Amino acid sequence: MRKESKKFLKEYLNNASPTGHEHSGQQIWLDYIKPYTDDYIVDTYGTAVGVINPGKNYKVVIEAHADEISWFVNYITPEGYIYVIRNGGSDHQIAPSMRVNIHGKKGIVKGLFGWPAIHVREPGKEEHATLKNIFIDCGAKNKDEVLEMGIQIGSVITFVDEMMELNKDFIVARALDNRIGGFMIAEVARMLKENKKKLPFTLYVVNSVQEEIGLRGAEMISRRLKPDVAIVTDVTHDTTSPMYSKKDQGDIACGKGPTLTIGPAVHNNVLKMLEEVADKNKIPYQRHATSRSTGTDTDMFAYSSEGVASALISLPLKYMHTTVETIHKDDMDNVIKLMYETLLQLKAGHDFRYIK
Repeated sequence: MRKESKKFLKEYLNNASPTGHEHSGQQIWLDYIKPYTDDYIVDTYGTAVGVINPGKNYKVVIEAHADEISWFVNYITPEGYIYVIRNGGSDHQIAPSMRVNIHGKKGIVKGLFGWPAIHVREPGKEEHATLKNIFIDCGAKNKDEVLEMGIQIGSVITFVDEMMELNKDFIVARALDNRIGGFMIAEVARMLKENKKKLPFTLYVVNSVQEEIGLRGAEMISRRLKPDVAIVTDVTHDTTSPMYSKKDQGDIACGKGPTLTIGPAVHNNVLKMLEEVADKNKIPYQRHATSRSTGTDTDMFAYSSEGVASALISLPLKYMHTTVETIHKDDMDNVIKLMYETLLQLKAGHDFRYIK
């Protein structure tokens, strides 16, 4: 990875961009991608779009989502302890002993999820972490002091863990789901610019907000852009790590290449094109089947307007929705390569319909 790309990746991953509060991360992303695009769009709720070769009749999207799971302050006790509700799919089981940033009206306040010591927990009668009993300690002696810090009901809370590399081959961070997608589509834009590739269509490089609470950013921007083709990237589960069921969740492993999804929202002719591009360019890939929706922004693009020919390229990931989400660098590079090579061979006006 080149030095400038790695610097951007680290800054982008370490920045907090909780659902509904993605603006600072979106600014970092947009500042990085602007030199590689001709124009940009920012919609009302903060989805950011880099536009390449604007004004063409045929329109193509590559897309990721920018938000991360987090928590909301929901109740402050008279003693100054804070109880929370989820913002997205936050996992109560990983919360105890985690350090957090509380994004208050006066700025960030440090806090932590406390938990009773092992010494006072009676064997066989131990309480497990639930959404009802996890709590945050911000060092306040009472509720008034919490409020004085600028913390209020609805203040958003994020974990503090930052990016690291693991055994040279892996990247570890919170919110790789899915800011790593934002990084990959930005790198595609950079490669097109630096390699002086001229596309015969308009390309929208889309970084959507609010995916974690129902694909809402993609819902809005898909209606606005009305593309002809959409290639979405997100993460998927590495099922080779312990406690996964391959029979239920498929056989996917980090280091074996991007994962291509098969399912109703995925257009079979776009999927076929991706497989052909991968085979031609010797890009390894895996396959994953889903019986209904993909659970990603692919669904919103596929079923928007009059229907958009859409496909999903997923990045295998370990430990989703934890602070130690883990991906293999080779898979990341191959997702970038697959999107890049697909765009280079795509012709303006290509008709993906099954029946003509």
